[in-house]
Amino acid sequence: MRPIEILALFLSLAKAKDPEGQESGRRPILLDKSGGFTIGGNIINSPIFPSQTLSCDHGYMEYFIPWKPRNTSIVMWHSSSTQVWQNRWDGGEGYKDKFLRRRYPVYLWDGPRIGRANWACEPYQYIPSYRDQGNFAAWNFGPSFPNFWPGVQFPTEDEEAWQQATSSRYIEFDTVKNVHLESQAAAVAADSGKLGDSIVYLGNSASGLRAQMAAVKSNSTNIKAIVAYEGYGYVFPDTFNITGGGPFGPITVPLEDFKKLAKLKAIQYVWGDHRDETFPFIKQARQAAQLINQYGGNAKLFFLAKEAGLNGSTHSAFADMDNEKVAGLLEDFLKENGLDGYREEAGDDLSSLDQEWLESYS
Repeated sequence: MRPIEILALFLSLAKAKDPEGQESGRRPILLDKSGGFTIGGNIINSPIFPSQTLSCDHGYMEYFIPWKPRNTSIVMWHSSSTQVWQNRWDGGEGYKDKFLRRRYPVYLWDGPRIGRANWACEPYQYIPSYRDQGNFAAWNFGPSFPNFWPGVQFPTEDEEAWQQATSSRYIEFDTVKNVHLESQAAAVAADSGKLGDSIVYLGNSASGLRAQMAAVKSNSTNIKAIVAYEGYGYVFPDTFNITGGGPFGPITVPLEDFKKLAKLKAIQYVWGDHRDETFPFIKQARQAAQLINQYGGNAKLFFLAKEAGLNGSTHSAFADMDNEKVAGLLEDFLKENGLDGYREEAGDDLSSLDQEWLESYS
């Protein structure tokens, strides 16, 4: 049997109904191209040898473009590591592949000084921070280490999963200066056209604030939506009676810049389990959403347990054991806001797509 015939057989088997009938979960991933690039940043001269330079404070964008992709690019942004988007807690399929199967272009973003963009324009000192056990509660695995919430969507008996969660991290620069540095580079990326003209910034934790600031700093209309999973930090107009905070907000900006958030198609602040109305960031999220909507925007809070019946969600629901269901909710959000169209008249007929792909390589 020729290789192309073997591939055709594989594709036909991939179309077989899975137990839950989740078409996106059984689709093969067909990529047109993948790669990466740096963007933004500065070039500085050596104070000792002025003719020698350093390129620094840029961001790094890794991209995966499906065959016959949709219009909207999804930029997955986390301030600790891109790994959280690549796999489920137990090593199963993560959001990156789930949305490639749905034929969305996926971009993994490392902001300035983070991960693969770690060339800084300023010196800094690394001091170990012993925070593994503290992260247990911060990530909403349980009230305190090592006490998991009952029914939590984490493989509680899998020691390797816990080890992977704690070690798959970068240095986090939790400063107001870094919020501006990362969001400025992300705005440059959005305005560059390299991500297309329909972008959803998908954030989690501290990157939720940075994504909002990127939209505020952007000088184009390419950013169409923001979805923040348990975002820590919110943006407010300087006309609102609130005191600006530290690296987790709140951050105040001029009113006209704030109104840029109201021009997005939609903003969704997603919350997991064991979060009630007394949680400070939920209170901030409600205030920010109310102000955005006051200026004609479309910002909403979404509670996975209360509104979708998904219990046990952690701080990073997209990596949870039920992340296929969480991904389905994001897919619904994209459809509801007209962000699920295709770049070409390929439609969503996988059979014709496969046939065209096979014929092009016959």
